[in-house]
Amino acid sequence: MVEKVEETLRTALNNWNAMSGAAGDEAESTAEAFEASFYKFIDALREWVEGLQDRPQTLEQYMELPLVKTIVDLLPAPLYLNFETESELILDNITRIDEDKVE
Repeated sequence: MVEKVEETLRTALNNWNAMSGAAGDEAESTAEAFEASFYKFIDALREWVEGLQDRPQTLEQYMELPLVKTIVDLLPAPLYLNFETESELILDNITRIDEDKVE
């Protein structure tokens, strides 16, 4: 499961970089690709957390998990707040409906 989280994170980061360098007509399609890949990463992360035997009960415990620390180190600063928000939803067992997903 860790591999799936890492793979989807790499894809999201690649799409983030593509979006950051996009202009004009390309900007919209790269933004959509990033958004889709970000939520695919969040879904993989959710599956991983749900599969933990000793699931964290607080955001502080969650942020101390080695995989989460690695993710935070790799995330561009503008994505941290989104990641933290989604992490809180994971811990609260709340799944966003597609139209509720925001960036």
